[in-house]
Amino acid sequence: MTRQPPRDFYQQGIDLFNQGRFFECHEAWEEIWKRSDGEAKLFYQGLIQAAVAILHAQRGNFSGARSLYQKASARLDSIPHEHMGLAVGELRVELSRFIEIASRADGGPLPAPPRLRRISRSRA
Repeated sequence: MTRQPPRDFYQQGIDLFNQGRFFECHEAWEEIWKRSDGEAKLFYQGLIQAAVAILHAQRGNFSGARSLYQKASARLDSIPHEHMGLAVGELRVELSRFIEIASRADGGPLPAPPRLRRISRSRA
């Protein structure tokens, strides 16, 4: 089996995240994270931790969700609002809102999880 190039893992992770497949997107991004360094490594780690925070919330582990959310925020807060083709600033806001509401759900339905919005490179 041929290994996918890192760019494909990145895009695949975005697609899986937006499909609500948070464990699978974590696995895709981990392939890139393991080979990265510096700011790129922190960016991928923040995305992975955001996905796992959502997964914990969906499984009812709100303590774990808050913990992973705090770790994700620590990495994503320094990333520009638009980065590597994603609206990272929107993700930060939506993830914060999701974790806050999910933490108060008390067994009730959770809000829809955040999505990653792609930014068009050809903006006028």
